Amino acid sequence: MSAARVLVVDDSATMRGLITAILSSDPGIEVIGQAADAMQARQAIKDLDPDVVTLDIEMPNMNGLEFLEKIMRLRPMPVIMVSTLTHKGAEASIAALEIGAFDCVGKPLPGDPHPFSDLADKVKAAARSQRKYIISGNKVAAPSAANANGASDYRAGRKIIAIGSSTGGVEALITVLQKFPANCPPTVITQHMPHTFTKSFAERLNRLCAPAVQEATDGARLEVGKIYLAPGGERHLQVVNPSSPSCRLLDREPVNGHRPSVDVLFDSVAELAGRNAVGVILTGMGRDGASGLLKMRHAGARTFGQNEKTCVVYGMPRVAYELGAVETQLPLSSIGEEVLKSTAARREGSE
Repeated sequence: MSAARVLVVDDSATMRGLITAILSSDPGIEVIGQAADAMQARQAIKDLDPDVVTLDIEMPNMNGLEFLEKIMRLRPMPVIMVSTLTHKGAEASIAALEIGAFDCVGKPLPGDPHPFSDLADKVKAAARSQRKYIISGNKVAAPSAANANGASDYRAGRKIIAIGSSTGGVEALITVLQKFPANCPPTVITQHMPHTFTKSFAERLNRLCAPAVQEATDGARLEVGKIYLAPGGERHLQVVNPSSPSCRLLDREPVNGHRPSVDVLFDSVAELAGRNAVGVILTGMGRDGASGLLKMRHAGARTFGQNEKTCVVYGMPRVAYELGAVETQLPLSSIGEEVLKSTAARREGSE
C-alpha cells in the first residue's frame, strides 16, 4: 500500500510542526499539506485530496466540530481529531466521534517525552479503513420512548454482559446500548480511551441510553439496569466475587499494550460467570480481547462479534473470529437485539 497522504489542520504553527515532524518520520505516511483554519483546510482538501485529515478541535472562526460536520456531510473521509486533555476537550472529542471522526488523540502535556505516540498508527489505520463515511441525520438518535421508560416485556435473566471495543467504539457502543431496556442485565465495558475521556463518555451514554451508565468504581456491585464503563488509561477492570459480583479496578501493567485491557475483563468474566455470561467484541485495532473472548466461549458463554462490513476497523473482531472465539458474527445494528435475546429470563423462570 502506498504511503497515507495526510493534511494537518491546527491553528498553532508549533503544533502543526510537531504533528508534521512525527508523522513524516514514519515511512508509511506522507504529510502533503498544512492548514491553520477551516477556510484553508477546505481549499486544501479540494486541491490535495488527502487520505486522512488531522483536525484540531479548538480553532478560531469555525471550530473543529463544525468543520467536521461539514466534511462528513459534503466529503466524508477519515478524520483524526486532536484535542486538549481537559473535561471540555473530552466532551468535544466524544461529540466528534459521534459525528463520524475516525479517532481522537490528546495534545501532549508539557514535558511529555513521547508526544502523539500512537498518532502514526492511527493515521495508517484510518487510511486503510474500508469504512463508508456516510452520516445520516444529526449525530446519534435519542433512545426510544419505549426503552427510555422501560416499557417493554423484557425480563433480565441471571447473566452478565461483557463488551470490548476500541477504534470506532463510541458510535458502536451507542448503537448497541440504545437497544438495551432500563432493566438490562448488569453490563461491563472496556473501551480503549484516554483516562480524561471515559467520564464524559459515561455521562454521554447515560443521557442517551435507558439503563444507568457510570464509570466503574472499585467495589461497585453489579446490578440489573446498570452499565459500568472501565476508567481509561490507569487501571484494568475485572469482575470478582461470585456471591455478589462486583467491579474491581486492578493496578497492573498494560496487557496487549492497553490499560484497561479487554482481555483482562473477559478473562475475569469467564472465570466468574462461565455460561452465565455473554461476551461481545466490537470494532477496534489490534487483538485485545480475542483470547479472553475465547476463554469465555470455552467456559460456556455466548459470544458475539461485529462483522467486517460494519466495523470502522476490523481488527479485534477479526482476530477473535479467526481464533474461534466468536460464536455468532453480526452487523452492528443486530448485536443489541441478539444479546438481549440470549440474556432474557425464560418464561417459566429465570435462567
